[in-house]
Amino acid sequence: MQLDLNLLAALDALLEEGSVAGAAERLHVTAPAMSRSLGRIRRTTGDQILVRTGRTMTPTPYAIAVREQVHDLLQQVQGVLAPSRELDLTTLERTFTLRWHDALVAHSGPPLLAAVREQAPGVRLRFIAESSIDTPELRRGEVDLAANADRPTAPEIRADRVAESHHVVVVRRGHPLTRVTTVTAVRYAAAEHITVSRRGRLHSALDDALQRLGFTRRVVATAPTEAAALEFVRGSDLLVTAPESTTRSVAADLGLALLPLPLDLPPAPVFLSWHQRYDTDPAHVWLRDLARTALAEI
Repeated sequence: MQLDLNLLAALDALLEEGSVAGAAERLHVTAPAMSRSLGRIRRTTGDQILVRTGRTMTPTPYAIAVREQVHDLLQQVQGVLAPSRELDLTTLERTFTLRWHDALVAHSGPPLLAAVREQAPGVRLRFIAESSIDTPELRRGEVDLAANADRPTAPEIRADRVAESHHVVVVRRGHPLTRVTTVTAVRYAAAEHITVSRRGRLHSALDDALQRLGFTRRVVATAPTEAAALEFVRGSDLLVTAPESTTRSVAADLGLALLPLPLDLPPAPVFLSWHQRYDTDPAHVWLRDLARTALAEI
């Protein structure tokens, strides 16, 4: 037997109003239409629901017994089909998983967490490391927000370009390049390099830019994170090319110097990505707004 959920709304109105006319007015339908709904309810339940006593109608014992249950069921159905978009941050309890580039976690993670804790103390953030291979956690719902330099290609993944940063050359203080007047492309290419690549790639867009100028650099190592690469740099004559925004704040503490990159390289973008299933989720929208603000500080 197929059930019409409209009958649930009609039954609730009939039991609340105690008349066909009152129920019809409440649901903004005609009295004949409500009479037909009452007839269908009677056939479905096998009960008269409302019976005439003089000029009024009286609910049957069955109707009285199920009145509260009918109302609760209707509220549940309406909650599913038309969920409330009001968000109470003070009572929100939820854990969000964020897969961000490690430098973005270090730079923008603390202000994001501070804002979340101030507004919604019941919310927890799980920052997880990026994988060395492309993973489908966003599509599977295992990651709520991703942030890195890669624009997603899957059509169901949303992405906002929220920030960008120019590249700089990072070396230890006292490095030979700090003692020259100008860091030229020739001097840059002649130095020994370490690159940041979670996949261990030795070649990048930097090499393409150098090749267009007729130069080739020597990459002696890769590091999976920017923090690890900076540790290699601080104790050697290696250099690493990295976004200025994520390295400037730690350079002084690590005894590092930032030098201009002698190449015409586009700025490194930052994309904030999520699955379309969360487009209208109020809590997710709130977190995305906070994440945009934290990342935009770059």
